[in-house]
Amino acid sequence: MKPILLQGHERSITQIKYNREGDLLFSVAKDTVANVWYSVNGERLGTYNGHTGAVWCVDCDWDTKNVLTGSADNSCRLWDCETGKQLALLNTSSAVRTCGFDFSGNIIMFSTDKQMGYQCFLNYFDLRDPQQIEDNQPYMSIPCSDNKITSAVWGPLGEFVIAGHENGEFNQFSAKSGEILKKAKEHTKQINDIQTSVDLTMFISASKDNTAKLFDCATMDHIKTFKTERPVNSAAISPIMDHVVMGGGQEAMEVTTTSTRIGKFEARFFHAAYEEEFGRVKGHFGPINCVAFHPDGKSYSSGGEDGYTRIHHFDPQYFDFELEA
Repeated sequence: MKPILLQGHERSITQIKYNREGDLLFSVAKDTVANVWYSVNGERLGTYNGHTGAVWCVDCDWDTKNVLTGSADNSCRLWDCETGKQLALLNTSSAVRTCGFDFSGNIIMFSTDKQMGYQCFLNYFDLRDPQQIEDNQPYMSIPCSDNKITSAVWGPLGEFVIAGHENGEFNQFSAKSGEILKKAKEHTKQINDIQTSVDLTMFISASKDNTAKLFDCATMDHIKTFKTERPVNSAAISPIMDHVVMGGGQEAMEVTTTSTRIGKFEARFFHAAYEEEFGRVKGHFGPINCVAFHPDGKSYSSGGEDGYTRIHHFDPQYFDFELEA
């Protein structure tokens, strides 16, 4: 089926996110705007205007009331999803790289970059306490002096945050005490993206070391590895099939140095159990920066360095697909 093309950004897409029901798709890019779209037909519902730098991350809470964005303008902002009104502005000393609501939607976390003499911090705010927002004082701030956090997600029940670092290691940071509960190091290079399964039991990581890996959220045990020939920018787990989708490509600055044939930037589908690639979807004119499955598993989206977001609806025969053991 023909993909739906969403043209709402002037620069490359940095992250895309569905809300829990999957009727809305949020996209952020390096052009200061956060967009929200109807996922069924690709119509743009509206924008969240206010950032003055590249927007690195976006998240939406459980009941689609609030939206959270983090930007290179050294701020993390909370928006009313429906009206687009800015509800809170949290200023930081360096760029906000990752952000997320916990399962309740009451606690937010975001991490800041290690730059301009400031070290990387993982900050936790409780939105039920307006004083924290007013004073710009998180209830907990965890310094990560050695390696900055490049991607982070909430674990099950909002008990901890799983953070991926630029040296390829993972840490579980407790949301109560701030201590590191568990560690894992399976990747050799930077973690570009972490996404959880729909039931929060597993997460998949995408790394610059040309692999995506599947882990258990609670124990941090490594389960599966999916190998490619180029850096993986993003990976997502299907909510209904044993499939994962991966998007990648060379670094943007290296694109012009290779032949055009290699530059067909496909989304790649792997079987989650057999670790075998079974399909590719062409489309983007540059590396794919982020991928996301629709919560019903019947479509997926990809956002690219070309500034476009594409929503692909699967053909019915896709759901009959099963690799022979």
